[in-house]
Order: sequence, then C-alpha cells, then structure tokens
Amino acid sequence: MVKMGRFDSQFSILACMLHCFNALSFMPTNVLGTELRCCCRDPMTGFYRDGYCRTGPEDVGQHTVCVQATREFLDFSVLDGNDLVTPHPEWGFPGLEPGDNWCVCVTRWKDALKRGVAAPVDLEATHSSALEFVSLEELRAHALK
Repeated sequence: MVKMGRFDSQFSILACMLHCFNALSFMPTNVLGTELRCCCRDPMTGFYRDGYCRTGPEDVGQHTVCVQATREFLDFSVLDGNDLVTPHPEWGFPGLEPGDNWCVCVTRWKDALKRGVAAPVDLEATHSSALEFVSLEELRAHALK
C-alpha cells in the first residue's frame, strides 16, 4: 500500500475539483454537433433562464428546442394547455409574441409538428438531446432561414 503525503492528497482534491468545474462549465452541443448557441436573452429563455436551451435531470419537460414563435404555434400552445402568451411577472415571464425566440419542450414542438403548426427552429440553439424525440430531418425542414 502506498502512503500518500499531505501534498499528494491536497493535489488529488484540487484535481477532482478542477475536473468537476470543467464538467459543469462545458457547453453542450446542438443538433448539428457544434457548440450550443444562445437562443434568446430578451426575453430571457431556457429552463435555467440563462438564454440557452440546456437541459438537466430537473427539466422534466426537456426545454431543448429553440423556436421563433409564430401566431399559429402560440395559439396551438394555449389550446394545448401551455399558455406562452399571458405574462406572469411573478415568474419573470413577460408573455411571448410572434417573432420572439423561446426554448420549448421538444414534445410540445413534436405535437405542433403533427398538427402542422410547428414553429421555425434555430438549429444552432437547439440542444442535441432533442434528437431523442425528433429527427434532424424534421428539424431541418423547419429551420429558420
């Protein structure tokens, strides 16, 4: 058994902390395989309200698709039980208007796709995990021009 000195154990702790910091600060990829870009900061979007369509274990809705809202998509969302139009200042939510970018749940976007009202998608700002639910071809067919 090798006995570690005080310096070795401190170095190991520091190396572990650095590894954890790098893992947390790593920017995820988008559906094109490149670094995830910001979706929108005005209004501030994302499950973590940092402008990015990042996701994690606590994001049960998978807010991973960056869309540019259209009137048809917003109307569909309201009728489907997800009112993205009405402001909720208590949550810091201003309400969306057509033309706003927003991170939406991938399953909501897929439902809108099935009904013919899918909003245009910013592929560079859409998280790669969205591909677990929709194909890249479906997303590309609705990519922002």
